[in-house]
Amino acid sequence: MEYIRDYAMYVSVFGMFSFVWFGWAQERPRPSWRIYIGIASGIALLLCLTGVYLSITNWDAPSALNEVSAYRNYLISFYAECIVAGAGAFVLTRWKRKEYIAPWVAFIVGLHFIGLKSVFDDPSLWILAALMVAVSIAAVVVSPKLQVANSAITGIGAGTVLFGFAMLGLKRFMAAMM
Repeated sequence: MEYIRDYAMYVSVFGMFSFVWFGWAQERPRPSWRIYIGIASGIALLLCLTGVYLSITNWDAPSALNEVSAYRNYLISFYAECIVAGAGAFVLTRWKRKEYIAPWVAFIVGLHFIGLKSVFDDPSLWILAALMVAVSIAAVVVSPKLQVANSAITGIGAGTVLFGFAMLGLKRFMAAMM
């Protein structure tokens, strides 16, 4: 079944979080990168707002979350992600390792997409999970070599991946509407 509303929400949610990650990328990137990160943020915000409009205008369309167990599993995954990411950020702060918070959060966000594959019956979320986890690991390796904050690489990588999935959601939405 085509879940038109879910595709519209992919555009909105992935667009919003792309915007957020590009914002986090502003923490100590190379100065020459700032304009591009800012432009990417603006485009991601516009994509998010497009998704909001599509979601509102298709609110009564089918959604995987209409099934009670799917919605419950979604909430469990979401809250677990928030608790684990927050607890890890707290521990990293206490250990004076705040520079690892962005990669940690991206890692946990990536893992939570594994569980969402079943909720939305969407195998592409496994790819999203793998890419987010890869970004989190790559950031810790690449950032010191480029002499930028871990959050700069994490934010650029996660923002780009989520932007790509927002665009995929838009493509799927448009294909389902035809």
